Amino acid sequence: MTVLLEPTPSPEGKAAAPSAAHARAPASQPSCCSCWSLSLPSSPWSPSWDSHHTHQRSCIPASRVCDGVRTCAHGEDEDETMCRDMPQSLPSFLVARCGDPSFWIYSDQKCDGTNNCGDCSDELSPVTTCPPCGPGWWRCPSTVFGYCGCIPRSLCRDHTQHCSDWSDEYSCPGP
Repeated sequence: MTVLLEPTPSPEGKAAAPSAAHARAPASQPSCCSCWSLSLPSSPWSPSWDSHHTHQRSCIPASRVCDGVRTCAHGEDEDETMCRDMPQSLPSFLVARCGDPSFWIYSDQKCDGTNNCGDCSDELSPVTTCPPCGPGWWRCPSTVFGYCGCIPRSLCRDHTQHCSDWSDEYSCPGP
């Protein structure tokens, strides 16, 4: 499950105003808050799913938190406390467990068409429920390498087997 983050309200119930330092953050870098509260978005497939949102409504994908690269203007995405003992130190909504619970991925890597867990549990049931293949994808009964259940249509008819039944070469209409 993924959540949308909002600024923590003040004791009076109003959202905290950004500090002057945050207001002056360069436009090229999102300015991130270090104080958040949880609220669920209305749709499980909304664009804000699996993101770290700022009070300026800019966001970074979950996989850009604690990745060793300072994405936020003030480095909040690389907070030492949050990044110290991953995944235990990360907020739970940023983490998705694989079929083998000792392995994990960032929540924005679920249902992205790529075998991030190594056993396709981030793409296939019973561990994960993903929407059907999108318009730019082709459904395979099983894949040969790298993908799980769907492959990008750009790989159809490229003279390389990606689906175990070769449907990507013989049935897929192509890109």
